[in-house]
Amino acid sequence: MALGVEKVKDSGYQGLNAFPIPTDGTNRTLTAAAMFSMVAPAYAKRYGVDRDELRRALARIAAKNHANGARNPRAQFRREVSVEQICAMPAVAGELSVFDCAGVADGAAAAVVVRAEDAHRYTDRPLYVKALSFVAGNGSGLTDPGYDYTTFPEIEASARDAYAQAGVTDPRAELAMAEVHDCFTPTELVLMEDLGFVERGTAWKHVLDGTFDLDGELPVNPDGGLKSFGHPVGASGLRMMFEAWLQLRGEAPEERRISTYGQRHLALTHNLGGYPGEMVSFVSILGTEPSA
Repeated sequence: MALGVEKVKDSGYQGLNAFPIPTDGTNRTLTAAAMFSMVAPAYAKRYGVDRDELRRALARIAAKNHANGARNPRAQFRREVSVEQICAMPAVAGELSVFDCAGVADGAAAAVVVRAEDAHRYTDRPLYVKALSFVAGNGSGLTDPGYDYTTFPEIEASARDAYAQAGVTDPRAELAMAEVHDCFTPTELVLMEDLGFVERGTAWKHVLDGTFDLDGELPVNPDGGLKSFGHPVGASGLRMMFEAWLQLRGEAPEERRISTYGQRHLALTHNLGGYPGEMVSFVSILGTEPSA
């Protein structure tokens, strides 16, 4: 059994921190929200996107995930929030509002893992692990004057490795769904490009067009994501895999069933740790069919 659990709220601090919190001047002076907030203006500048239009795209990401979470009894936050409501919220870090940021939560998840050849001893509809990829960056982004906050190289590298393991050549066409680390709305925006779902500089257009909605071409975070669950760190990865298990087996409730069910048979999960320019990335590919 693989078990993930986190009691983040017990710490008295928001998010995962090193304990005890250092008092010798070595503690980080920027919050995670502040670090990831720098992605939005950098993206707008690089790709010539109007800031108000990008703001609506980011709000659309949050609204999508909250709409999915509102239909999920396991989610922490289960209320839909409109794009207009999110855009009207005051900023808390850069241009990000509270609704651009994942909540803080306790949580737990578990999975039973067996050898592929033994799976049918326990269930007639197992989910097979097709790829696992973990990439740790060296933190050089923060010292590289060429790093512009519009991409996360570690994520691109782990996705490329996972696709090679699973034999995926066109993720947007081959994946039924994706669960990604939407710690902040700009993060999900950039992930759509780093994971190879869309071309560079176009993710904001696809978000506004509904490509990643439940009824879109490639549903992303159909369970509500970190926006609806918070981020109990140890549990988040297995929570994502559980959603893939539900969706690929057709056991997700009809009101949040992915549009690609029955047509495609692979799912992707993604998690990151750290900040732009200094992070680790994990990507898994899961499927309903055993490897050849």
